[in-house]
Amino acid sequence: MRIWVSRPEPGASRTGRRLAELGHEPLVAPVLAVRPTGAPLPPGRPDAILLTSANGAEALGRTPGMEGLRAIPVLAVGARTAEAARAAGLGPVEEAEGDGAALAGRVRARFAPGCRLLLAAGEDRKAEPAASLAAAGYEVALLVAYAAEAVAGLPEAAAQALAAGRLDAALHYSRRSAEVAYERAAAAGHGGAFGRLRHYCLSDDVAAPLEARGIAAHFVAMRPREEDLLAGLADRF
Repeated sequence: MRIWVSRPEPGASRTGRRLAELGHEPLVAPVLAVRPTGAPLPPGRPDAILLTSANGAEALGRTPGMEGLRAIPVLAVGARTAEAARAAGLGPVEEAEGDGAALAGRVRARFAPGCRLLLAAGEDRKAEPAASLAAAGYEVALLVAYAAEAVAGLPEAAAQALAAGRLDAALHYSRRSAEVAYERAAAAGHGGAFGRLRHYCLSDDVAAPLEARGIAAHFVAMRPREEDLLAGLADRF
């Protein structure tokens, strides 16, 4: 299939390579650009570090002052985030089962209430795992480590492919990237072509902004993991 990958770099190119290995034709055209915020670490030494994305791990690894925190236990939301944390020199690293609720559960199993947790996340983030952990008595210090900014317009490669009918499907890894992909396509006059694609979504939450606009998800991964999402490409019809 000819598949649009709209997630930000560096994940977009990595996904494009995976798709090519599977025999598909990827169109790597991100609608979000990730940048580190440069925010300083919160004061105090945490008992553990929580990571909800690979982008957060990469940004945290470059944050000034991290040298003294590199031996602190890291709990990552999933396998890709854990891999990025290790590559950034963080850890020891333990991975959860792919979402915020699972990460919060892993924290409760490992650490007692009252422990101080450093959560490195994006500017646009979900309430979990911070909300339930704070309610359970943990001290959660937030570091907004990166921001994902929407591109000004629909990438030209995507515009041309939509206009010519040269796309079969789109992969969606986050709620925001799915929403921005639709908005940019619609603003460029290609909303109909976008809606006719087969949309493969990492989770129900990712599919929600599409479904709110009347665009049905062709496939939603049972678990929010890339392997589960890519496995869904075998179901083409």
